[in-house]
Amino acid sequence: MTRHSACSLTCNCLGSLMPDAAALSRAGFAPMGGVATELCGEDLNLVSDAVGAALQEGRELVIGCRRKESFFRDLLAGSEIDLNPGFVDVHAHALWSDEAAEAGPKLAALHAKAAIELPPVTTVSYTSQGVTLILGRDDRALELARALQGQLDVTVLLQPGAEALPRSTDAFPVAQGLVKKAEGWLGGFKLVIDAYSLAHPAPRSGYGFGEGRDGAVSNCDLVIDLTGAAPLFSAHDLRPGYLRDDPARPGVVAELALKAAGHIGTFDKERFVSLNPGLCAHSRNRISGCSNCVDLCPTGAITPGGDVVSIDPMICAGCGQCVAACPGGAISYDLPPVGTLAEQLRAMLTAYETAGGTAQPVILFADSKHGMALIELSARLGRGLPAHVLPFEVNELTRLGPDTLAATLAWGADVVLLAPERPGHPLDGLQATLRLIGDLTGPMGYGAERLVLLQTDDPEVLESHLRQPRGSARPAASRFLPPSDKRGLMTTALTELNRLAPASRSLVPLAKGAPFGAVVLDTSACTLCMACAGACPAGALIDNPETPMLRFTESACLQCGICEATCPEKAITLTPQADFTAWDQPKRVLHEEEPFCCTGCGKGFGTRSGIERIMAKLEGHWMFTGARGNTGISMLTLCEDCRVKRAAEAGFEAHH
Repeated sequence: MTRHSACSLTCNCLGSLMPDAAALSRAGFAPMGGVATELCGEDLNLVSDAVGAALQEGRELVIGCRRKESFFRDLLAGSEIDLNPGFVDVHAHALWSDEAAEAGPKLAALHAKAAIELPPVTTVSYTSQGVTLILGRDDRALELARALQGQLDVTVLLQPGAEALPRSTDAFPVAQGLVKKAEGWLGGFKLVIDAYSLAHPAPRSGYGFGEGRDGAVSNCDLVIDLTGAAPLFSAHDLRPGYLRDDPARPGVVAELALKAAGHIGTFDKERFVSLNPGLCAHSRNRISGCSNCVDLCPTGAITPGGDVVSIDPMICAGCGQCVAACPGGAISYDLPPVGTLAEQLRAMLTAYETAGGTAQPVILFADSKHGMALIELSARLGRGLPAHVLPFEVNELTRLGPDTLAATLAWGADVVLLAPERPGHPLDGLQATLRLIGDLTGPMGYGAERLVLLQTDDPEVLESHLRQPRGSARPAASRFLPPSDKRGLMTTALTELNRLAPASRSLVPLAKGAPFGAVVLDTSACTLCMACAGACPAGALIDNPETPMLRFTESACLQCGICEATCPEKAITLTPQADFTAWDQPKRVLHEEEPFCCTGCGKGFGTRSGIERIMAKLEGHWMFTGARGNTGISMLTLCEDCRVKRAAEAGFEAHH
């Protein structure tokens, strides 16, 4: 939701910056009270004036300073004022740059983004009592336990054969065993242990253990792994409550002790994604369809759950690869939702143009940790961002799917995705998204330079890439209003891209696995049983309740393959493609037949070809010859109601 007529507060930071008030005014963000000199100091009265005006007139605040964001938030919280202002980093994102004098349109774009109200964030909670299991193979596990025994409820599990010397001051139990299975998260771990045995009391030279037993279960809040063996969990660094040794880093055990000591209490975490089961194409009637999210999830938070997948919010680390790869939008990212993200992008690019931006804009997507830090490093120590580059912070780059990227391109911007040289999790999903966009836009005449993945940790490499000369002419831009759903945004954006393309195409062939395509039907084999329509999770295949007819909406087809696998006649094949002509046709008839009308009441109850085919097959069967056989054949021409009625009247029994 846009903050209409939002109050804008802008500062020149003691004369060190040059905010372009005229450009802001052209985009509707005229600085309230003019450009301040020290908004967080001697001009603080402007904040109170803006707060009063916002409350009186029902407007919101946009403050052009993120360096003092916590100060302003504390100020508003202390006054119990119910305002949630938007903030703009005018320093690192715009005016700490060798092109600061031309950055007025960029400032307007950044203010427009901040003027989009974000929906509330939901959370999940972990509760930990400090019950800790330390896994080890030597004395280091005991040393860590001794450091924590006064703070946490500690147990040490040594590997069989481990050499470790006890001390009389040890106040924690010691056992040995091997972890066979592990699951859970902070406050809710469950480990299954084989060869489990508690240490004998009062050992002298070393621990002694009795005969071990398999299948012992340990429930704990925190797991610290010093074994040096393979991690217990995939993407282990993203598993809350699982701390692991790094032998390559000296002093890491002391660091683990500090981290572990703080893991008592209740901790909130954002719920990153949500699931709409009605849109999930994972399976139907035990026939597998789409499994993109299950295949890509690095933490194992997504598992099959019948016809739909199941997402564990306690394990989900928020990478968003599932969201980007979901063809129908069943999984959505909530920080923020795709509709809000699209609204922010459109507002930025509209404000940039309104404020006088003439250079081709570039949206620089950067994640909250690596990307934003690299941009600030460039701003503080280097040349900063060019005036035409509009930074856009996202929680994770891998949450960006073909919907958002296609919309950004359609609105006239080029795209650079800033990623680290060694990402924390694989970029497989993002790479697949880029290939799909390339397969679609390449035949339309768009160059590959319009969408680039830049992996670097060097601010100079970033600066050099963003300042490369651009030879192509500025592309035409659409101003379509974004639908709030992923599928709608994706098809609308691609349609607009194609409409404005240098080489518009009516049809673009795609590779297998693409989320668009056609159903090709062998009408000579199809019996119109409608099994495909009943199984289609997207409603792309539908029947006609009035007559035997199968219809198809191509823009809705996910190419999940469930219809193809369901069809008993093997009459369906899939063709991945983007047929923009077909997308403009809501429904088209794949197959229809004349209905067979009941010879008793005249009601249609099947297809003529189907009934005639059955009658032809049974014509020579012994059960359908002679007088009673003729009666049986005639029963096939009746609808269900008339058949029951005729059987009751004639005393007909099919097996006599």
